Amino acid sequence: MKLIKNLTIISVIILLCITGCSKSENNSINNVTDVDNISEENVTAMENASTVENTTTDEIAVIDNGEVNNYGYIIPELNITSKDIPDTEAMSFAQDMRIGWNLGNTFDSSVEMPWFEDELGYETAWCGVETTPEIIKAVKNAGFNTIRIPVSWHNHVNFDYENFIISEEWLNRVKEVVDYAIELDMYVIINTHHDIMPGNMDGVQSDCFIYPTEECYATSERYITAIWQQLCETFKDYDEKLIFESMNEPRLTYTNYEWWLDPNSVECQEAVSCINKLNQCFVNVVRNSGGNNSERYLLIPGYCSSFDGAMNEGFVLPEDTIADKLMVVVHAYTPYNFALQAQTDGGSKSTFDVNNTEDTKEIDYIMNALYEKYISNGIPVIIDEFGARNKKSDDGTDNIQARINFTAYYVAVARASGIICCWWDNNSFNSEGEDFGLLNRAGLMWQYADIVQAMMKY
Repeated sequence: MKLIKNLTIISVIILLCITGCSKSENNSINNVTDVDNISEENVTAMENASTVENTTTDEIAVIDNGEVNNYGYIIPELNITSKDIPDTEAMSFAQDMRIGWNLGNTFDSSVEMPWFEDELGYETAWCGVETTPEIIKAVKNAGFNTIRIPVSWHNHVNFDYENFIISEEWLNRVKEVVDYAIELDMYVIINTHHDIMPGNMDGVQSDCFIYPTEECYATSERYITAIWQQLCETFKDYDEKLIFESMNEPRLTYTNYEWWLDPNSVECQEAVSCINKLNQCFVNVVRNSGGNNSERYLLIPGYCSSFDGAMNEGFVLPEDTIADKLMVVVHAYTPYNFALQAQTDGGSKSTFDVNNTEDTKEIDYIMNALYEKYISNGIPVIIDEFGARNKKSDDGTDNIQARINFTAYYVAVARASGIICCWWDNNSFNSEGEDFGLLNRAGLMWQYADIVQAMMKY
């Protein structure tokens, strides 16, 4: 995701998806937990625990049956009936992914940044921190079993707009960080992230990189083919725990339909059709590339990776040479007025009550609809971006309890529906922007350990 500067169209139907959160800033640390004290062995013990300012896990107080702990925060006790989950290899694979975390605003930093003399400068341009094995280990030790590594490639094709040859230095660095997670036996998702745009970069004209119109389709298909051929060759010997996601939020950028899919619009209908064809191209490239790619699990998005895109009647999954290896990807920052909308905007909310159906009904609706269309038919669904940005409560403090409530409820309902969730962490804190940060990477401290524990509980 990235910072939204002008959001003129807001979907009133359940959900608004977004391509990225705000750029991270160097901010003070509050409500931190030392990651060195979080090990795989004590994740279970953490499930009913909560912390506040400047505490370590040694000081975590245990919540008993939903009682408020010494610090005033509570992880809600929820009793949500699980739906019937098909007993298939694909569904079992997805369930083993458990809960995920995004290395956001890192390798996805993109064209808005200057061209660095050292292109690896893009890694720290938005988040300010170079990714280390210790960061990935902190994520693993906190209980996350899946890590999504969003990557933008168009800044790294050496101005070769015919063949889109990826810079060896950039590709090797991405591979290095993928290996950090693979060595910890994590599931890893890589994608093409901020590559959805018409092309006119730095004075060099290109029809587009990826853009879902018939006018741009030929170049888009060439781009998808070139990028994924190179990635497939690089990662062909990796096992199935490395998952490929074809595109991030494919949409009509810079139009009135960027964040809103109108099923009656000719432009949107064309975009949905082009996305279907690009997804098919992606599957064909991967399956024909050799090695373990012939059986790799693949993530398939609809328009904007949104709930509306996944539910649109024009969206179809690609044909595949192997059965049950395709998963639907969705982004759902919902309810929008709490999870994503800026606090300064009219209608924004900073509270969330698990006992208030006005707060919970959109989450219930989305999870139930995705279950009925996909999960019940044996097609896994991964919500690989969700979260709630930090806002201020009426007393001026961070709305931590509301975000804990939201996270517990969201993950509990998703899991009961057989759906896997990955939090969008952009390493941004106290910026008055899209602050989705949980792990302060510079200090290796969980700034909002309570929110992490709410995820682990359910």
